[in-house]
Amino acid sequence: MAEAAMQHPATEPDMLSLRVLARLLDYPTEALQAAAPEMIEITDAELRLPATLRTALMDWCQRLLDADLMELQAEYVALFDRGRSTSLLLFEHVHGESRDRGQAMVDLLAEYRAAGFELDARELPDYLPLFLEYLSTRPEADIGRWLGEIRHILALLAARLEERDADHALVPLALLALIGAEADVAAHRERVVEEPRDDTPEALDEVWEEEAVRFSAASDQDCALQSAEGRRLAERKREVPSDPVRIMPGTGPAAS
Repeated sequence: MAEAAMQHPATEPDMLSLRVLARLLDYPTEALQAAAPEMIEITDAELRLPATLRTALMDWCQRLLDADLMELQAEYVALFDRGRSTSLLLFEHVHGESRDRGQAMVDLLAEYRAAGFELDARELPDYLPLFLEYLSTRPEADIGRWLGEIRHILALLAARLEERDADHALVPLALLALIGAEADVAAHRERVVEEPRDDTPEALDEVWEEEAVRFSAASDQDCALQSAEGRRLAERKREVPSDPVRIMPGTGPAAS
């Protein structure tokens, strides 16, 4: 498997499938292609996913192994590096570039550190592959809680990636399937079809023309004071426990 982007605690539960999903969202490299057979093996054994979804993920891994690397990289850049609608930064879908996003990331980083994680990569804490690396080391109850918290983001991202005929849609679909929430995607599909594309040359030009947002120490302090989202999540965890979201049990044998 590709090298993890963070330091892991010594004891980890068996959720290697989350690491596979994380790698599938990473920029394609020779290391990713070399890991494809192992990724197929791990996915085949993940009985918490429906058989049809496991098969689709394994077929995708095989396509990654067989494809030209430069073509894979060009497709990845076109999909994720042009426009924000398919961003892999979770809080961008909730807060955009607003100050609220800063506190949400501070809260998430605090979760990592409380669990014994120290990031050793330059990625932001809400980068989805990094977040999945973290979840892969947590108990199932924590995984279910976090996937429940971000299920609306995952459903929207899945719908947008489906609209672009991207295999990458399988990752948020699989995450939703782990908590029995695949149906959430349907609520977003009609809206996504009507969304203007943000990866066209015209749309990209408009973005470049916008004034850049710069955060100072003072604005970072404002994030801590003003983040309604950060307060909402903290208050929910401390005062009003939500109904637990559980990981779905395995339902059948691994695909042959």
